[in-house]
Amino acid sequence: MKLHNTGTPAPRYKIVAINENRDFRRIYARGKSSVSPILVTYVCKNKGKHLRVGITASKKIGNAVQRNRSRRVIRAAFRSFLPALDKQRNLDLIFVARGKTPFVKSTAVEKAMAQHLKEAGLIR
Repeated sequence: MKLHNTGTPAPRYKIVAINENRDFRRIYARGKSSVSPILVTYVCKNKGKHLRVGITASKKIGNAVQRNRSRRVIRAAFRSFLPALDKQRNLDLIFVARGKTPFVKSTAVEKAMAQHLKEAGLIR
């Protein structure tokens, strides 16, 4: 366990990955979506006790290197919102990479993600 400078343990956030196709389909059908040229975000309530997150990048994005970079950039941008989303335990979030995602920095993705999460009412 890592310790902060104050000697207190670092906060641990329980995030469950969304892996099953039926879960993705349910969230696509029932969730609220926000779209930008960099990112698409789907938000849906779930019945569980954990925040669940899925990140997808289709083959339209490019080759495997570009898809992996897109997922990595989205994951890095999402980490900055973990403290704000810690209280939202029964949510499903899906982030879908778009054509511009592999070519931008994580700060640009973070701005788009912040706008989407504000539209959904999850952060201020």
